Parts: sequence; structure tokens; C-alpha cells
Amino acid sequence: MNESAIDDIWQQIQSLGEEEQLALHERLAAVADEQWRKEAAAARRIAREKGIDQAAIDRAVEKVRYGP
Repeated sequence: MNESAIDDIWQQIQSLGEEEQLALHERLAAVADEQWRKEAAAARRIAREKGIDQAAIDRAVEKVRYGP
């Protein structure tokens, strides 16, 4: 998408009323939440496949925070 198209969309958003902007914000938040859920599920699957469990994560965090 080029800069001109983005500017056009931005102008359309700015011309919306307060309630419409709120509805748009809620939809965008829902989309972002769904993307986060999918990415988190994929990360968990990859971790399981690599044998990484919560205990391993906790050890890694502790090592970074407090050293070896």
C-alpha cells in the first residue's frame, strides 16, 4: 500500500463520528487480539516440539536475571 492510499484511509477515519471511531477501534483491537492468540498458539506448539517446557523457560529467565 502506498503512502497516498494510507493518507486517504486516515482522512476517512478522521471524518468518522466518535461512535464510528470507537467501533473501528474495537474491531482493530479484536483483530490484533486474534492475531496474538494465533501467534501464541504457534509459539507454544514450536516450544513443545523442541521440548521446551515452563521449567526450562523459568531457568532461562533466572539465568538472564541473576547470571549463571
